[in-house]
Amino acid sequence: MNLPDLIFTCASRLAEEIRTRKVSPIELVQAHLAQIEKVNAKINAFIHVDAEHALDQALAAESAVMSNRPLGPLHGVPISIKSSISVTGMPFEAGTKLRAGLVGECDAPLVTRLRNAGAIILGVTNTPELLMAWETDNLIYGRSNNPWDTSRTAGGSSGGEAAAIASGCSAGGVGSDGGGSIRVPAHFSGICGLKPTPGRVPATGHFPQSVGPFAQLGVVGPMARTVADLKLLFEVMQGPDIGDPSAAPVPVNWPEANSVKQIRIGYFEDDGRTPVTSETRAAVKEAAGSLRDAGFEVESFRPDGLEKARQLWWQFFGVAGGMLLGPMCRGREPELSPILKQFNSWVAASEPHTADSLLNASIERDLVRMQVFEQMERFPVLLCPVAAIPAFRHGERSWQVEGKTVEYLDAWSYCEWFNLLGMPAASVPVSLSPEGLPIGVQIVARPWQEELVLSVAEFIEPPANLRPPI
Repeated sequence: MNLPDLIFTCASRLAEEIRTRKVSPIELVQAHLAQIEKVNAKINAFIHVDAEHALDQALAAESAVMSNRPLGPLHGVPISIKSSISVTGMPFEAGTKLRAGLVGECDAPLVTRLRNAGAIILGVTNTPELLMAWETDNLIYGRSNNPWDTSRTAGGSSGGEAAAIASGCSAGGVGSDGGGSIRVPAHFSGICGLKPTPGRVPATGHFPQSVGPFAQLGVVGPMARTVADLKLLFEVMQGPDIGDPSAAPVPVNWPEANSVKQIRIGYFEDDGRTPVTSETRAAVKEAAGSLRDAGFEVESFRPDGLEKARQLWWQFFGVAGGMLLGPMCRGREPELSPILKQFNSWVAASEPHTADSLLNASIERDLVRMQVFEQMERFPVLLCPVAAIPAFRHGERSWQVEGKTVEYLDAWSYCEWFNLLGMPAASVPVSLSPEGLPIGVQIVARPWQEELVLSVAEFIEPPANLRPPI
């Protein structure tokens, strides 16, 4: 297998090729390290690559294969990890000078699970400062670029991770998501990403810590080039951990294909408030058509309560999250990145929570959850856009869509609802824009139904040979 084919082969197939001795783990890691050497200067996806240790792991993986020892489901597969997740000895700074030089003292539980499954960790990837942006730039490592067009962002806050996977530098990896931070970069970069239900994959070892508003909204989850790889990574990573306050012992339960097709799917092209580009509308229609052709009943449907969910999301992520991170930043403003300063200015424009306002927001969150979930009795799966636009040019803050100005925070409201509601959601690429930028769609279900989301997502075909030009 030649180098381009090898590095763009899906993780699940690579694992099978290693098990059957058609691909050497050493050859595979060397190929990915060569690709990192070739393109990382252009996209700035990795902030740290541990080539020596990765090659040592590859040597051990090859020895295990040749000795006929038991092999894990990801044996010998090279992956990457977002640098807001603790990996022993690797940068654990979450993109902020306030944590500059900090390295992981131990592996987060999900990292341990990936290692136990045989995965080889190549390094860690770039984030915006404290993850508070839908683009990736910080004062320590600089800006990450989209491998489809380096004048544009790969998204945030898992932008470095998305760029690494999309460019063939990594076979898959892990991001985190409090308001679209897995799904938006996946959509921008032409890969797949899963935002699980809080607690389904342990957020233990993530910074900011999964407590308070971040425990309700924020999750960690898999990112990869195919839905099959998301399923494999999810199976390895999932399961409760005592360090995640949202954890619950939910067993993996993959539905059979015939039973999945009995599920009614509701789709909508826009939310009636924030318009989406014409190619985004077309992608949703195309995905709906693919599901219909596969035998699903697909109808136009948009649940009530989404606008209330958007408003409440900001009360938790923006206002409460800002109050949680505020003491860390206070008095150290000269060390903060422009992106974080701008985010803090949006937080400052909102009234801080009182005990009454936080209590009311919590009650309203529960009420809107019940409202949406009741409507989904008829449509257990939703199909909708990931964002209003494809990948934007660095520094842009508003866009003209269908004659209306779409502001920065509003463009990602299509993701924010589902963080507030605690629902699993996957982003899957469907098409390319006239500018050659990837367009994804979002598949969503009620809490703890990741298996349903991914099983439906498998019926949506991504564009053939989806490789960026870099």
